[in-house]
Amino acid sequence: MEVILRNAIENVGKPGDIVKVSNGYARNYLIPRGLAYEATDGNRKRIAAERARLEAAESERRDAAQTVADRLAQVSLTFSARVGDEEKLFGSVTAADIAQQLHSQGFPEIEKRQIELHEPIKALGVYRVPIRLHAEVKPDIKVWVIKQ
Repeated sequence: MEVILRNAIENVGKPGDIVKVSNGYARNYLIPRGLAYEATDGNRKRIAAERARLEAAESERRDAAQTVADRLAQVSLTFSARVGDEEKLFGSVTAADIAQQLHSQGFPEIEKRQIELHEPIKALGVYRVPIRLHAEVKPDIKVWVIKQ
């Protein structure tokens, strides 16, 4: 099924793009959530007019994300944890822990689902953790895990 995207969707396309997706993905996810229109002739005309507005809004969101990314580049988080044998942590440092510390340092707009930590940190060291602010803006922050 061909749909016209209204929002940027990772690994699918940008706003205004006409993409071919599976019928179920379009009917059950994209269209009900308002992320896309079905690609009919009427909708193609409507999206042509809406494209300029969408591009301006997307540019504004990207610029805002870049501003936050520039501030995040200066951030370094430190977690002190108890360790056992072989320098392994009792417990772990999770995306929720990182989000909580970012909130306390003045980044309330960062949610834990934006932190791309694929598995919790379970050892001492310095880690680079990417944060997805926008489809095109993914700054890394330094996370230090030290012995308590």
